[in-house]
Amino acid sequence: MLIKEKLITDSYLTIKFYKVIIFSIFKENLKVFSILIFFIFSLNTYAQDTSETKPKVGTTQKIGDIIVFALPLGTLATSFIIDDKKGAWQFTKGLVVTEAVTFGLKYSINKQRPDMSNDNSFPSGHTSTTFHSAGFIHRRYGFKYSIPAYLLAGFTAASRIDSNKHDILDVLAGAAIGLGSNLLFTTEYQQEHMSLNFNSNQGNYLLGFTYKF
Repeated sequence: MLIKEKLITDSYLTIKFYKVIIFSIFKENLKVFSILIFFIFSLNTYAQDTSETKPKVGTTQKIGDIIVFALPLGTLATSFIIDDKKGAWQFTKGLVVTEAVTFGLKYSINKQRPDMSNDNSFPSGHTSTTFHSAGFIHRRYGFKYSIPAYLLAGFTAASRIDSNKHDILDVLAGAAIGLGSNLLFTTEYQQEHMSLNFNSNQGNYLLGFTYKF
């Protein structure tokens, strides 16, 4: 009986030890892990458009396709630049959930796109991804810092409708998923080191961002 209890105790301690090791590995290699997740997300996003749709890509859609990569990458990079590793990890977890829910719905609902190119219309992955980024900045760093991101996310959503890839329901659902994922992981950042400044003088306007180390 004592031997059995000892084996159970040893097994428990071993499992706990490996959990600590695994957590430490993820914590120490957060940048690598985040880049890996972002790479996977990139492949999934690229897979949204089939070869049938590529010849029909217009300027608006091209800009939206750039934003869907640039906005999340810029958001994650900013968190690293200000040494907000906790925020970077929260963003990464939220992005994973956003992509998982988005593509889970895409491949289970199989809604036909308005341009009839494939049946991955609902919800809009471009919209969920960009609104996740904007929502993260809003919730983590404050609304005023997220205004440019919301404008870019809104443009991306509009570009998907304009390019006939989605209807209004698709983009609304995408936005809800992207914003909702931040409610699960994102917490407010201590902003005493950050400030957003706006000055005007004789018709000249200056918008500045300051971070105190």
